Amino acid sequence: MRKRFEQQMTLGTIPIGETKITTKKRSGPLPALCAALKEIFTSPEWNEKVFEILESKITAGKKHTGRPGMDLWQIFVLSQVRLCLNISYDDLHDLANNHTLIRQIMGVEKGFGYERYEFEYQNIVDNVGLLDDDTVRELNQVIVEFGHGVFKKKEAAALCCKTDSFVVESNVHFPTDYNLLWDSARKSLDMIGKFQKKYPWIPGWRKKRDWYCQMKNSMRAVGKACSSGGRNKEQRIKQAVRYYLTKARALQDKLLNSKLPLLDEMDTLIFICLGRYMEFSDKFIDLLDRRILQGEHIPHEEKVFSIFEGYTEWITKGKLSPNVELGKKLAITTDHYDLIVDYRIMEDQSDVEMVKPIAEELLSRYDVRSWSFDKGFWHKENKALLEKNVDKVVMPKKGKCNKEEYAEESHRNFKLLRNRHSAVESNINELEYRGLDWCPDRGYGHFRRYIGLAVAAYNLRKIGQELIAIQRRQQEAEREYKAAA
Repeated sequence: MRKRFEQQMTLGTIPIGETKITTKKRSGPLPALCAALKEIFTSPEWNEKVFEILESKITAGKKHTGRPGMDLWQIFVLSQVRLCLNISYDDLHDLANNHTLIRQIMGVEKGFGYERYEFEYQNIVDNVGLLDDDTVRELNQVIVEFGHGVFKKKEAAALCCKTDSFVVESNVHFPTDYNLLWDSARKSLDMIGKFQKKYPWIPGWRKKRDWYCQMKNSMRAVGKACSSGGRNKEQRIKQAVRYYLTKARALQDKLLNSKLPLLDEMDTLIFICLGRYMEFSDKFIDLLDRRILQGEHIPHEEKVFSIFEGYTEWITKGKLSPNVELGKKLAITTDHYDLIVDYRIMEDQSDVEMVKPIAEELLSRYDVRSWSFDKGFWHKENKALLEKNVDKVVMPKKGKCNKEEYAEESHRNFKLLRNRHSAVESNINELEYRGLDWCPDRGYGHFRRYIGLAVAAYNLRKIGQELIAIQRRQQEAEREYKAAA
């Protein structure tokens, strides 16, 4: 039976509310995160909201009997620590068992002489993986509300928003049709290996290891011919590709003619995976033949950039470095407290297409006084939509301005807000530093969850910084009062 938090205190356990957090300025991101988590746990209002969301996802529909699982609070804390520090699960496992502050915030740290509770690596991976994108998105909304309660001096204060986009790279290697063909062939042979392990009597695959070597050597020969110079380079490339395609087609024929037993559901699943990888092989054989041997230009719509992370997009934002990024674009909107109030993964969408859905969501929840964008978001319909509900819209026009537009963009308030818009670049840089430069998790669902957890950890750290600053000011005021007395 999984609980919110173990309410029955055991001997030696240090209460979460008594956790001491340093107020030193150069203490790193972890104390700020822990300060925000401690405030959420000790505040009944926010504690209840967070646990309701976690329960609706993790414990809904499950029996209240059986062995105990990891507490919901521990899952929440560990998921935030991982993204705040941008660490692997191995490092998270080490910190969960040895870092005193993190263990105190989770409520598992005990005093000297008492038996310590130890977390298992796989237990952490499995439990943190229970969260999904929808759950994390709801948690983010609660965290932003909590942050506004900390930052806002007036309850009805309107927000000054800034929106920009950047690329979160996925866990893929640089794609070429010849190395993607090797990936497809390698995975097809891996599926045959699974059948061989289960049914050693399968005929025809005694030299499976030799097929690996032949395909990889052929792929490397194509890569070497493409990267090297010298005379007759084009002929050498075509010769290497012809040999590579001959081997790939021979492997495809052998796979098609193989008689594989399908005796249970697992066999069927492996066979389906094999069919998928063989389809990829056929596709890349065709692309490589058309591009190299026939000299055809391949349309972008036909290209695939990963056989594992199929959501990956080829993104060029016109920058010198990097000129190409492989992943998904993410649009974020921050307020003047530097909290991220909205984030959206862009599904083959341009910046212009993101304004309407973001505006509909944010304007229904917040009062926005000003909103700034860069030129990539400009469109006359977008600007007209925002001006109905926002006092000041800063959306520089693409291209040449007419007299009215030039006068508007030359106005002092417009220039002031446009200069302040650059603060969102600092927010993006911090997000990338916290883990959103590259997602190590596999699968689109985990990619979405990873982004949501990174945004939540970023917001909690910002809130924690403010809580520590408030505490620091109180301590300074007390020292001044005592010195005056």
